[in-house]
Amino acid sequence: MESVLEAVGLVKQYRRVRAVDGVSLSVGPGERVALLGPNGAGKTTTLLMLLGVLTPDAGTVSIFGHRLPKQRQRAMEDVGFVAGYLPLAERLKVREFLGLYARLYSDADVNDTIERGLARFGVAHLADAMGGELSSGQKTLVGIVKATLHEPRLLVLDEPTASLDPDVAYRVRTGLLSYADATGAAMLITSHNMAEVQQLAHRVVFVQAGRIAADDTPEAVAALFGRDDLEGVFLHLAEEL
Repeated sequence: MESVLEAVGLVKQYRRVRAVDGVSLSVGPGERVALLGPNGAGKTTTLLMLLGVLTPDAGTVSIFGHRLPKQRQRAMEDVGFVAGYLPLAERLKVREFLGLYARLYSDADVNDTIERGLARFGVAHLADAMGGELSSGQKTLVGIVKATLHEPRLLVLDEPTASLDPDVAYRVRTGLLSYADATGAAMLITSHNMAEVQQLAHRVVFVQAGRIAADDTPEAVAALFGRDDLEGVFLHLAEEL
């Protein structure tokens, strides 16, 4: 079966600091994987290489069999990226903003695509709101709608619920799980909310000092480090940096 994402031996050097030192990981069809690590562990650099934003000094990345960076454009056609910090166009209505992206994806029925996406995440009432009128939680939900308009087979989620109120964060997680269940999409998630990770992820990959410290189910990783949960593992690894 074709891998969704395959990274082998990734290395990234910044002057005297080796931020990533031989990281390998994979994501299978329909699998939900969390990429975790304390600040400075190499997680963000790894994520940027997996997305083709940074070119590794060594190692390879492929998405749906398309090798990065040469085939990045083709690979990204099947990827949706979600982050709470991505801006929306403040002077466009939500419907207009989403329409720009729906047309980029060459969708034959733009309006139907937009309505379906808004309904999927329970924000149809925001269609005619201006981007500048939305709360941070509403902006995150609209950003997820944008990222899923083309029904990608891989969702990359960078801190999708950071700074959101618990009720909005719950809606985000529920919508993402519903999308994954309905489409069979795989997910790659980064988060500092370990309770959220345990709800969303089948597998967790912990990065420490630029290397993989653990790669298994949340329960197995907690047991490996003799901790009760992932938060205990996170705190343990952060203390060793």
